[in-house]
Amino acid sequence: MNELDALVDSARDAFARAGTPADLENAKAQYLGKSGQITELMKGMGALSVEDKKTRGAAINQAKQSIEAALTARRQALADAELQSQLKAEALDVTLPGRQRGQGGLHPVSLTMERLEAIFGSMGFEVAQGPEIEADWFNFTALNTPEDHPARSMHDTFYVEGGSERAPNLLRTHTSPVQVRHALEHVKKHKALTDAGQPMPEIRVIAPGRTYRVDSDATHSPMFHQCEGLWIGENVSFKDLKYLFTEFCRTFFETDDLVLRFRPSFFPFTEPSAEIDIQFQQGPLAGRWLEVAGSGQVHPTVVRNMGLDPEKHIGFAFGMGLDRFTMLRYGVNDLRLFFDGDLRFLSQFR
Repeated sequence: MNELDALVDSARDAFARAGTPADLENAKAQYLGKSGQITELMKGMGALSVEDKKTRGAAINQAKQSIEAALTARRQALADAELQSQLKAEALDVTLPGRQRGQGGLHPVSLTMERLEAIFGSMGFEVAQGPEIEADWFNFTALNTPEDHPARSMHDTFYVEGGSERAPNLLRTHTSPVQVRHALEHVKKHKALTDAGQPMPEIRVIAPGRTYRVDSDATHSPMFHQCEGLWIGENVSFKDLKYLFTEFCRTFFETDDLVLRFRPSFFPFTEPSAEIDIQFQQGPLAGRWLEVAGSGQVHPTVVRNMGLDPEKHIGFAFGMGLDRFTMLRYGVNDLRLFFDGDLRFLSQFR
């Protein structure tokens, strides 16, 4: 073995002993640096003849290339070892389930609203919507509510900017204004039929949505949900109301084991009027009468404000609190739980 072969082996051994990139660079300097052994050999060629320089120079370059190749291989080996060490330290167990985002669900009141719309839809009722910022005429006047009625007081109703002193705007206190708006559109839509002396199709509509009143406790909220219903035709009676609402309640609560009571009451937009109470025969509420809705035959003045002839058209209306029905269906005893935004409560309804 000549001196150049021994030099290459020495460099390989030094590189192999280098445990870090810094150690490797120090070993490199011993062989390939400005004062390294290869550089010193190149400097010693000055005293050689031209022919010896060619032979010696080629041999030194060959040794230099071998050392550089060993250096590159060791650098790559150190880099691979560092990568493997890093991967091991940051290893992920891909067999574990991923962290998935929780799935959302409908709010319990929305579930009730969808259920209610499906039930009444099966009975031939349309679903109507209307503005939540309502005109005084639709909210009160068209519904036969006099100007001195307590509901027109700011202590009971949220009035908002806009409109005029004689026709103010407000946050609707019920969804009954939608009944009036829908009836007026219905009459307009079928005007050609009535002008031709043909009977107008019956009005069957429900109006679910948000309503607002100045009230807040365990069973009342300033914002709450209502559903108003209206059925008007030429031969619609109170008997139809009783049958319809009884069937609705039994379908909604999925039991025939309940009793309805229509208790005489007063509403300015219906005459006669009745509060609707239900009594469950089983369960934690068994034996208790619970008020769930108001109802009655539509007042002739309201029928007239709908663009209809009260001598020819008759019908009934009802209104119920969707929040109350949701509480009864799911056994919730505090209305405020629906609006606190507590996921521990709401996730139970997914």
